[in-house]
Amino acid sequence: MSRYVGGPRQRDGTRRSIEEGPHCGPWGSPLGPGLLIRAMSLWVISLWAVPLAAQDTPGNHHDTPPLSTFSIVACDLEEGFWGVAIQSRVVSAGSIVPAARAGVGAIATQALANVAYKDEGLRLLEEGASAEEVRDHFLRTDEGSARRQFAVADRECRIAAHTGESTTDWTGHRIGDGYSVQGNILAGPEVLEAMAGAYEEARDGGWPFGERLLHALKAGQAAGGDTRGMQGAGLLVVRDGGGYQGGDDRYADLRVEDHVEPILELERVYDVWMRVFHPADHFVPRGRMAVSAPAGPHICELRRLLTAVGHDEFHQEGGSCAFDEAAISALKAFQRAEGLPERPVLDAETARTLRDAAREGTRDGTR
Repeated sequence: MSRYVGGPRQRDGTRRSIEEGPHCGPWGSPLGPGLLIRAMSLWVISLWAVPLAAQDTPGNHHDTPPLSTFSIVACDLEEGFWGVAIQSRVVSAGSIVPAARAGVGAIATQALANVAYKDEGLRLLEEGASAEEVRDHFLRTDEGSARRQFAVADRECRIAAHTGESTTDWTGHRIGDGYSVQGNILAGPEVLEAMAGAYEEARDGGWPFGERLLHALKAGQAAGGDTRGMQGAGLLVVRDGGGYQGGDDRYADLRVEDHVEPILELERVYDVWMRVFHPADHFVPRGRMAVSAPAGPHICELRRLLTAVGHDEFHQEGGSCAFDEAAISALKAFQRAEGLPERPVLDAETARTLRDAAREGTRDGTR
């Protein structure tokens, strides 16, 4: 069951262009070249007369581009993931829109984005606030909420979202089971419909969490995406102990700052990242590389995890990344100990159980 908010609205948003009217054409205008040069000189001088403090006053940033963006906020309690994926016609949008913390929640802030939502929202979520309570807090305390668009997922994977009445058409959001898709300056509601359908398809198909988010972005772009085009994209996925060597929760924190095909480039970078830092997760769930392959980075990761839980004796330096008899024996021993079917296959259930066992053992110091 999903909820959907959005649609066109009528408003008088017309502005007179600097190219309109007989008074402001270039050399052919009635001002003439001499007067135009004098006018331009006075204008340039006037810029120097504006105090720097006045230019930097909060709320005075008239040239800040709105984040014409489509994004997805999602979570998977069974796998322990929270994440955000975005694409925008704004450079480095991935540094502006997303925020997430493992076991706490995830937030996307866009349109005329209020980046203070990220820290404040995560603080409230960590204190126990629900997604709806965080949304309502922002609406009460932010006078500019009519120009904002944001979505929140809390620790229990409850979702809330807001699309301000002054965000630019086409604009809206749709909330589904464990996710929200939202966007502004879109080709139409079909963008969000495509994103929601793609995410649900990938989720129900057992795809890795990060790939579900990327699949949703690609579907949104294929349906028309941001009417202004493409430029920046980002993917933030968090999981307890999911960062480099388990030191933090940054399972994947990737950005494409400025690219003609930012979503495809983000997908490429994600693929490289996963091969290097999460090979078992990358190769196993969709069977893109058979576990019985003679060698590979996923076998190294398998043997490292089996060693961490006491069923193998793999050493990274000089160790064999081969799925040999020793590896098969260790895998079956682990499956037997966990009550899983004994077979020389690292399926998604075995991989998840093995990762969790290794993480718990590392945390409590028993291994």
